[in-house]
Amino acid sequence: MDLTKELVLGNYRLIEKLGEGGMGAVWKARDLKLDRDVAIKFLPQGAVGDPERRVFFEREAKAVAALRHPNIVTIYAIDEAEGTTFFTMELIEGRSLSELVEPAGVPLDRFLEVAVPLADAVAAAHASGIIHRDLKPPNIMIDTTGTIKILDFGLARILLPLPRVIGRDEGTTATLDADFAGTIAYMSPEQLRNQPLDHRTDIFSLGIVLFEWATGRLPFAGRTGPERIAAVLKDEPLVASELNPRLPRQIDRILRHCLEKEPRYRMASARDLRDELGSLDQPGDAGRTAAPPSIAVLPFVDMSREKDQGYFCEGIAEEIINALCRIRGLRVASRTGSFQYKDAAADPREIASALRVDTVLEGSVRKSDNRLRITVQLIEAARGFHLWSESYDRELRDVFAIQQEIARNVVRSLRVTLSPQEKGALAAVPTSHVQAYDYYLRGRSFFYRYGRHDIEFALQLFARAVELDPDYALAHAGLADCWSYIYLYAERKDEVRAQAEAAGRRAVELAPESAQAQASLAMALSLGPKKGDAEPAFERAIRLDPTLFEAWYFYARHAFASGDLAKSATLYEEAMRVRPEDFYSPLLVAQVYQELDRPEDARAVREKGVALVEKHVDLHPDDVRALYMGANGLIALGQKAKGLEWARRARRIEPDDPMVLYNLGCIHALAGDLEEAIDCLERAAAGGLLQKGWYEHDGDLEPVRGHPRFKALLERM
Repeated sequence: MDLTKELVLGNYRLIEKLGEGGMGAVWKARDLKLDRDVAIKFLPQGAVGDPERRVFFEREAKAVAALRHPNIVTIYAIDEAEGTTFFTMELIEGRSLSELVEPAGVPLDRFLEVAVPLADAVAAAHASGIIHRDLKPPNIMIDTTGTIKILDFGLARILLPLPRVIGRDEGTTATLDADFAGTIAYMSPEQLRNQPLDHRTDIFSLGIVLFEWATGRLPFAGRTGPERIAAVLKDEPLVASELNPRLPRQIDRILRHCLEKEPRYRMASARDLRDELGSLDQPGDAGRTAAPPSIAVLPFVDMSREKDQGYFCEGIAEEIINALCRIRGLRVASRTGSFQYKDAAADPREIASALRVDTVLEGSVRKSDNRLRITVQLIEAARGFHLWSESYDRELRDVFAIQQEIARNVVRSLRVTLSPQEKGALAAVPTSHVQAYDYYLRGRSFFYRYGRHDIEFALQLFARAVELDPDYALAHAGLADCWSYIYLYAERKDEVRAQAEAAGRRAVELAPESAQAQASLAMALSLGPKKGDAEPAFERAIRLDPTLFEAWYFYARHAFASGDLAKSATLYEEAMRVRPEDFYSPLLVAQVYQELDRPEDARAVREKGVALVEKHVDLHPDDVRALYMGANGLIALGQKAKGLEWARRARRIEPDDPMVLYNLGCIHALAGDLEEAIDCLERAAAGGLLQKGWYEHDGDLEPVRGHPRFKALLERM
């Protein structure tokens, strides 16, 4: 069909052509119904005539349309008129980044004005399981207000089938299409080799874009397509700070990390890139450190005579962690990372080194009747100096004021500037009822043990907290978590799931800005018939607190159970970033990598996960979950005898637990013991573990997939 000015297609009148390329023509048009200007992109004829590609395109376009990120162009609709397929999107009035690149590069402040929002936008898309595959300056616009906009995010994978520019024999190159001359310069090595791609291909392309913006030059030389391909595959990148001396040398390390040729050695995520860019020294910031201050809050020591207040001591430390995590200018070690040093006689400098923080907060608590004595000290790890210390001798009802005061003194000692919102967050009190708070802390201490009886006892304690304070949002979130756990692993009844959802909704109603409440609701929603409702809640939890491990971890499990393996992998990677000492995420994402045909990545994370488990089991030899997760990893790595021995240890401790039995089924399937595997899986299902998506999508169960007993088991679910 001939597209001409003033042509009317449905509700749109074409005004002028904005551009045309291999991905189709783009026109400025007037939306006659809504009386606004839009951009219209028409699909290439080949894409229109292929029904399979059309379905794939529509699915991806809907996913991108849901991103709603200020630095990603908004897609309005997919439409058809006069036999022509097109989609409408936000009209960006401005200039492309390719038009703005300066021959000598830009100063740091101008570089960061573009680099940080770009990395943030890419991180947001990756968190939703969407990769661009064609990041380059012409696809990046700066509008008339100075706002960065990425175009065609996620659509390149459908509209731009990559040519086989280089064969399996890397010495032979195919004939290059001239239209790809600009694109090749920004392709990752795995793209050029025609290998499977994941989000790290965008990290490489973004690294090239940022290098060019910073210096005015591409990091790899070459005037022709084949020369550029050879340079990307074999040469080391140029050094940005040598080409543009106005830039700090730290930028070289960041860009080189993006431009690693092997994906596994590359920057792990766009979120990490954004955080590292944000830590670069700005001109005139003399004395400012290259990275934000960081802290680990250790579990406080129980100094009571009976030694029965451990849950209370841990609860106070956890509340301080939660308060400090709300501050963007401060990096806080996770609860799990810090609490592994409970009762350990480690030197604060060793702890700080292991957790990669600059400072350590330690303290002690003596609780007697209604009196409370808390002593704290903030230690600069490098020199072992005390930055601040204080003792509080107060009544028990003052515990919330003490926690706030400790958090404020930490912030003041580390010279972190607070926004008005952060000041308000530090002043927030979860409940005014001290006994309800005590029940909540005890409930969380039992919940974190993850045993069935522990969860049931935690449920009772959260219920008591809610009885005393019906408006205690975190206690409602605790109830939601317990009911979700019971539904998943013990009692798969609709009324149990309904209680989880009701408690989660109440928590969000009471505290809509609580990431924990949003994550608890999301988990409950993921168990129901409308699983799509869970995703917005998970996304909101992550926006409210990007450091909340549970949000990333359970979102990843939800994506896996839904069959979205690429998204699950990305989310597990974020969970590993947030909690690097956690062994669940690397061992679970290894299975996803295996399904995605990424065996090298699977082996690398399995080795990491097993090493973390071994370290954990040395301290906690009866941790059943650690034993069966480690057993799975060991067998997948070829260490069958040791893996089966760990599996037997787990079964001796919890012989009837459905979750243990399910994982034993996976372990025996990997080990080739098919009948024993199915015995375990049938017992797991009989015990209440009926999440069918796991049985259907778990790669560990591939050996039993065709077994008649396994097929019958799936039919009964």
